Amino acid sequence: MQTLYLKEIGSTQTHLKELIKTKKINLPFAVIADAQTDGVGSRENSWNSLEGNLFLSFAIELKSLPKDLKLESASIYFAYILKTILESLNSEVWIKWPNDFYVKDKKIGGMITNIVGNVLICGLGLNLVTQPQGFAKLDVEVSREDLLKQYFKKIEKKISWKQVFSKYQLEFDKNKKFFTHNKSLRISLEDVTLQSDGSIVRNGERMYSLR
Repeated sequence: MQTLYLKEIGSTQTHLKELIKTKKINLPFAVIADAQTDGVGSRENSWNSLEGNLFLSFAIELKSLPKDLKLESASIYFAYILKTILESLNSEVWIKWPNDFYVKDKKIGGMITNIVGNVLICGLGLNLVTQPQGFAKLDVEVSREDLLKQYFKKIEKKISWKQVFSKYQLEFDKNKKFFTHNKSLRISLEDVTLQSDGSIVRNGERMYSLR
């Protein structure tokens, strides 16, 4: 994974898309910033920038992804891979469907994914050292550089969706007292059923995690 480190940027994801458009970079490629002034979150929300936290976007060609990866659930896949690394450091972080990092009952970050042409673009924000009001931060100490080194190395292994999902499935009950959003609707996760492709079904309606 080639990387570009920036002191400050409006949005790592917007900048990465512009780099891809110019065709001056080779994929996979990642943009990391010390601070963002216009970060992108789920449902077009902004992601508050506090310096020292993790602001990351990376792009991978679709043909370079695991063969069995469910693209509509890529946010679960890439979030859970990072979660396993944090867990190995004794963090109690877990993934709330479909794309949020939580410690206990507080959000500490999120993952968004979208497809542009033949490329998957992933955006990640994680509160490593400090948090905005109403949020929490990671419950263990780790340097951004060490974390990303381990993360990119694990991504390169192309772990199968089946292997990742089997572990995520075992922890899904943690979602039961929380909510998610589908368009403008607030949806309780108490009575949903998790499907093998990472989607959930509620009252006969299927919802996917791709943002």
